[in-house]
Amino acid sequence: MQRETLHVLVVDDEEDMQWLFRQHFRKEIKANTLSFHFALSGEDALTHMRSLQRADLVLVLSDINMPGMTGLELLKRLKEEFSGVPVHIITAYGDEQNYRSALQFGADGYLTKPIDFSELKQTIVGLTT
Repeated sequence: MQRETLHVLVVDDEEDMQWLFRQHFRKEIKANTLSFHFALSGEDALTHMRSLQRADLVLVLSDINMPGMTGLELLKRLKEEFSGVPVHIITAYGDEQNYRSALQFGADGYLTKPIDFSELKQTIVGLTT
């Protein structure tokens, strides 16, 4: 019996992040064990989350620095509306203040760019066990 496809929402205003995720997870995508959804802004991410009918969304990965709604603002909103979905913040800067704020607002994880994709795969696998 095949396992259900796990869905991950990646929120980043840099479109090339979509290519990176598709490349690093191509085997899982081809095997239909993982499916990635992408939003280019916090506002788009909220719209996408509100339209989901799936209970199998296992993770939201959000950049911290985006125009409009920041990743920290999105984190607060997601924790209010979708408290059961883990949210990991991604940043290009190892800023201690952002790290503390992310944890204070309920982040389940904090990743720095460049992303360690093998570590991220382990994180996703760990969320499903």
